[in-house]
Amino acid sequence: MLSEHRPTRRNVLKAAGGFSAAMALAGGSVLAAASPAAAAGDGFGLRITDRNESDPRMWYYRFATDAIGWDPGVNVLLPDGYHTSGRTYPVLYLLHGGDQDFITFDRPPLNIRAWTAGKPIIVVMPDGGRAGWYSNPVSSNVGPRDWEHFHIEQLIRWVDANFRTYAEYDGRAVSGFSMGGFGALKYAAKYWGHFASVSSHSGPASLRRDDGAVVHWANASSMAVELGGGMVYGAPWDQARVTADNPVERIESYRNKRVFMVAGTSPATVWDWFNEIHVLNGQREFRGLLGNAGIPHEWYEEPGGHWVREHLFIRDLDGIIGRLRKA
Repeated sequence: MLSEHRPTRRNVLKAAGGFSAAMALAGGSVLAAASPAAAAGDGFGLRITDRNESDPRMWYYRFATDAIGWDPGVNVLLPDGYHTSGRTYPVLYLLHGGDQDFITFDRPPLNIRAWTAGKPIIVVMPDGGRAGWYSNPVSSNVGPRDWEHFHIEQLIRWVDANFRTYAEYDGRAVSGFSMGGFGALKYAAKYWGHFASVSSHSGPASLRRDDGAVVHWANASSMAVELGGGMVYGAPWDQARVTADNPVERIESYRNKRVFMVAGTSPATVWDWFNEIHVLNGQREFRGLLGNAGIPHEWYEEPGGHWVREHLFIRDLDGIIGRLRKA
């Protein structure tokens, strides 16, 4: 059933970048599960080139991988007491927006450490490129930028091998903001058995509507800042790829998942309007199709534009923990 929600005047936190640049399991040896304070190791096509495990909660890594032409980073935010509890935890994969990076949710005004304090969940925040669109692009002139392969085939396996996780459907959620919200919806549908919960905070859910505005923007933004003239979907479009990635064309893939969506209704600036109106209309189309199919989902529309709303992020996080296996 749809969740009824009345807009509130609660405070919101605006995230840097976003849909402005966002609209704008392959090989390796299997590693033994890490002991409570063990350092992570290489594997699954990932070789650690930089790391910092000194913070009790936020562990940082950078990898060399054949999937990406530079060394992408990831923050792994551990729950309080991880090193001494001996418990196994569910995992949230949290995806950033365009013109952002893996540190976005740990930078002001966002505060992922405070939002997750005391909550029994691991949060993995990987790089996804300035305009990578959580895809393996049709073409690139700057070397490999196969973000989808990096996340799905390499990173998830690496996390499950090196941290105490539930390496199963009911042990994982995926969420994101803006371009990352699209990435979350896409990954949850294309890789149905990976994630039991999916959340999109101001992320587009319909690629073809409005004359394909989101696909055009994905191509244009990736061409300009990600792929050196290459494109995510190509020109002419790779139609099969668009269909495979398009949430509104994958409705049955959301059955038996927890689905959570947020969109703003009153962007204040022209650029914010360009971002969020496409998000809002696409999410409404998506919600209508979910409702017609009898697939439960939770949704919120609130005043304002294209940013992360702290109170709804925390509501979502609590819902994720409620849906996944308990630590």
